[in-house]
Amino acid sequence: MPRFAFAGRCSTEDLQDPETSRNWQLTRARALIEPAGGEIVAEYFDSGHSRALPWKRRPQAAALLTALRDPHRGFDAVVIGEPQRTFYGNQFGNTFPLFTHFNVPLWVPEIGGPIDPDNEAHDLVMSVFGGMSKGERNRIKIRVRTAMGSQAKIEGRFLGGRPPYGYRLTDAGPHPNPAKAADGKRLHRLEPDPDTAWVVVRIFTEYLEGKGYYAIAEGLTRDGIPCPSAYDRDRNRHREGHAWCKGAVRAILVNPRYTGHEVWSKQRKDEVLLDIDDVTLGHRTKMAWNTPEQWIWSAQPVHQPLISPTTFAHTQAKRHARSTQTHLERKPRPTTRGYALRGLIRCAICQRKMQGTFNNGKPHYRCRCRCRYNAEYAKNAALDHPLTVYVREEAILPELDKWIAKTFAPGQLTATLQAMRQAQSAESPTTTAAAAARRTMAECDRRIVQYRAALDAGTDPKLATEWINQTQSEKASARQDLLTATAIQPEILTEDQIKHMVSGLGSMTDRLLTTASEHKRPLYESFGLALTLDMQKRVVIVESQPAHACTYGKCPRGDLNPHAR
Repeated sequence: MPRFAFAGRCSTEDLQDPETSRNWQLTRARALIEPAGGEIVAEYFDSGHSRALPWKRRPQAAALLTALRDPHRGFDAVVIGEPQRTFYGNQFGNTFPLFTHFNVPLWVPEIGGPIDPDNEAHDLVMSVFGGMSKGERNRIKIRVRTAMGSQAKIEGRFLGGRPPYGYRLTDAGPHPNPAKAADGKRLHRLEPDPDTAWVVVRIFTEYLEGKGYYAIAEGLTRDGIPCPSAYDRDRNRHREGHAWCKGAVRAILVNPRYTGHEVWSKQRKDEVLLDIDDVTLGHRTKMAWNTPEQWIWSAQPVHQPLISPTTFAHTQAKRHARSTQTHLERKPRPTTRGYALRGLIRCAICQRKMQGTFNNGKPHYRCRCRCRYNAEYAKNAALDHPLTVYVREEAILPELDKWIAKTFAPGQLTATLQAMRQAQSAESPTTTAAAAARRTMAECDRRIVQYRAALDAGTDPKLATEWINQTQSEKASARQDLLTATAIQPEILTEDQIKHMVSGLGSMTDRLLTTASEHKRPLYESFGLALTLDMQKRVVIVESQPAHACTYGKCPRGDLNPHAR
């Protein structure tokens, strides 16, 4: 009985049900091979990956290509349920030669069996399906963008996203699409937020009166007005929220929505080659800003304006005049000086990398976080950082070299092994993230059951539907976090591997003691050093996480870089 591996793909869960898509593709594949006595023994099904991604960048498709190289792969042929879901553009021409090379037949329903590599008609049919797949994706993209553009321009519809600072979302009635309306989806529009709308007016007024970005930010912070990230912490947890910054003031001054018009297409997604030397790797999506001439404005104001169009036009004219007068391009400042700890030492207060600098002919490291912070953010007491944190390199290196020599010495091998094993046994960040995602999904399931029970008990159907939709959205987000957390698992080294690593690093310790300071950085990188300077306690905390790929084993041809000693 021939053994087959099944290959398939579906898009994100927002567009289609992965389980349903897998089932119907699997049904088509089985209908093709079962009359020939075939049996599916392995599956390679990608869920949530665009068809535009080449096979090398889809996890399951890449695993299938790897399995082709294994003579003990466990299957004799590969069957595809839907070629338009699996191949895109010229992907068939880039991957089928591998199937031919490893003598693995590729079965496709549209061919009625295995593809004959010498049959021009088969090659033409598969190329047509790849072109149809690409055309279908392009047509969908054009239809969606055109529809959203007309909705913004003609209807003035709010098309999603977070409301600008100064506004909040309010209900605008049921969704015009009957199917979405039946699911409880509703339209929204912007309305002024009484707590922050007056701040936007103040910012525009002060800017036109002659104040700059920093002066406005300083005045708002001094008056105790929360900055946007502090006002809405739930959606800005990645920001500190200590004070107003120049970037927040600028973002408000350039936002045309404060005129009462809905504005769309301020940004676009460009597809650029991932590697210009290997076009088979496909493209990556990159966000880019459109020019103001490309923005799509609603024909009429659709929400209450905070400023007039004339005020906004005067603001942009003033910004443009300032930018043309003060913009100067700085010349790069390359250096030939060597810093042994460049990129390896951080400040314990702000966790920023410290900057190398020469003073009196000797290398030093400094952290000027407060200078940079105060150049961007208004003054506040949330960050207690000295003006400059300064330390000499020669005050660290001797003690650091002694610690390395002691830790990786042959007599300390057992203790070092135990320490590395204990560090690996600790819970990794990916494991923690996966556990948190599972807890969130379980909590969402529990809440959905409660909401449905409340619906059966007579709760307002519209309100219960909103609860269920929101919870399902949270569950989908948690599911994606779980997939991300479990996609990359940290490699757990065996005791023998760690022993070889420590032995190899021990031999490098001798080189470290005889190498000049300016040439020690590659050796420190091999030890995986991470230093944290705590000037308040006047100590340096050193952590070592050596990468076994750099230290495991020795080159049989000896040292290929003797000049680096």
